[in-house]
Amino acid sequence: MADPFAMLALAIDATIGWPAGLYHRIGHPVGAFARMIESCEQAWNRPQRAGLTRRMLGVVTVVLLLLVTAGLCVAIEVVLRHLLGPLSWLGIAVLAWPALAQRSLYDHVRPVADALERGDIEGARHTVSMIVGRDTRNLDEAGIARAAIESLAESFCDGIAAPLFWLLVGGLPGIWAYKAINTADSLIGHKEERWRAFGWTAARTDDLMNILPARLGGVVICLAGGGGWRTLWRDHHRHASPNAGWTEAAMAGALDLALAGPVSYDGVLHHKDWIGHGRSNAGPRDVRRALRIYVRACLLLWVIAAAMAFWPAGGGWAWAH
Repeated sequence: MADPFAMLALAIDATIGWPAGLYHRIGHPVGAFARMIESCEQAWNRPQRAGLTRRMLGVVTVVLLLLVTAGLCVAIEVVLRHLLGPLSWLGIAVLAWPALAQRSLYDHVRPVADALERGDIEGARHTVSMIVGRDTRNLDEAGIARAAIESLAESFCDGIAAPLFWLLVGGLPGIWAYKAINTADSLIGHKEERWRAFGWTAARTDDLMNILPARLGGVVICLAGGGGWRTLWRDHHRHASPNAGWTEAAMAGALDLALAGPVSYDGVLHHKDWIGHGRSNAGPRDVRRALRIYVRACLLLWVIAAAMAFWPAGGGWAWAH
């Protein structure tokens, strides 16, 4: 039997998430990644530099980020093994817990359903604006519900499935290397002129690290939702991201909804493809259903973590011993 570090990390996260009091006092660990990325961007991503130079400096930024993150985590694991011996997995679980977002994601999406059920459209718009990047001021009930469900489905991958995958594969260095790259992608991995060259490596590395977790996440959502397989295989490619479409298509199919479609960013309408061929008039009941599927999907990930813990070869933790 391997050490159940992943199960304990999931349990802590599901129980308390990242407490608001802790966040207000010390922030969140990804803030350290953000400060490092922003420092590199300000120093190196200057418009007067050639595109190739900026792209190479973006490569240096990603490599530096990974070296610092993985190196620090390896050193921490060595110290934990020295101090705690066979109980070092307890320390690994505690230090991995902040990289997971089961409780946080649920707690951000549920208030959207609450507001919609009260008929508080303005409140629902404000609440959903905290978790999506699109314009929300003119969204109707269906648009708000779809936005919440899409965010829930996409974030299931980069907030839970992918961090857990890299924790199981690479221990503490694996999970925090993933979070570092995911943070870099969210900050600089954009297609706008300012970011295109400098953030190219961050975006492509994030795509690479999400290939397997996104597909795993899509399968898990279909299992949790009791269907959606046809939509998963047919529509996953309709998303602009090579990975996000898997979990979004799975959720659309499980709920028999049409997600995505035309959406406005900064006042500009973008004609995105629809994902799913079901109803587009989603409502609070659909958000509730999506949350129930999400909870069951998280529980299935717990089953995977348990299977890895009891795997005779020792699962993803064997390399660290």
